[in-house]
Amino acid sequence: MSSSPILLLHICSGTIGGLSGAAAVSFRKGSPRHRTAGNVFVIAMVSLGTTAVYLALMKSQMTNIFRGVLTFYLAATSWMTVRRRERKPGVFDWIALLAALTVGAVIMTYGFQAAHSPRGLKAGVPTGMYFFLGSIALLAAVGDVRMLVRGGIFGTQRLMRHLWRMCFALFIASASIFIARPHLFPALFRKTGLLFLLGIGPLILMIFWLVRVRFSKAYRGKSMPGQRDFYPLPPQPSTSVVQETHSSSAT
Repeated sequence: MSSSPILLLHICSGTIGGLSGAAAVSFRKGSPRHRTAGNVFVIAMVSLGTTAVYLALMKSQMTNIFRGVLTFYLAATSWMTVRRRERKPGVFDWIALLAALTVGAVIMTYGFQAAHSPRGLKAGVPTGMYFFLGSIALLAAVGDVRMLVRGGIFGTQRLMRHLWRMCFALFIASASIFIARPHLFPALFRKTGLLFLLGIGPLILMIFWLVRVRFSKAYRGKSMPGQRDFYPLPPQPSTSVVQETHSSSAT
């Protein structure tokens, strides 16, 4: 079976995912444009992860398999965090936890094998890359466990879970293009460091938004189900003011 159509789909998914991800980060959080861009981004990342796994299996590229699965997992769980209206864990969350633990354990195993190899490599991939991806997968699994134990996730924690998973999925995609494949771009981009900046850009945006959400009163206590309560509602008049207004009207 020729992989050309799959490769074309993979490239298109990565391009659409990068553009829609950048748009989702730029638009006002909770706005219709943000939600639309976010939905397009998730679909593109799911397609990107699926095609990456297929292409990597055909070429026996273990790191790309791990990247594809992790991208799929992060995008899907981030999307479900804001789409689930009842805000309670379900079967999907248990399956996601199992997937994160499995992927994390396998990646870490490869990392230890690479660390004990003469050249510090496993399938041509250095030890640090395995440990980096494995740590992210296990960190995400810990977040899944905490959510399941608590019976759900609410408020600022819910928004932060959505943000870091979505941004990290975008980072995996951008790093795979701009950092891992610099030969695809003009020499001027490589010499100026622009490719490296584009590659780590999602991480910079992730840190910015996590700090802002964590310490901004505008997001404190908001449930963020992807609807209008993403931003604080205007202050409502107190009961006493309402009663006085009614009394004045009656008089």
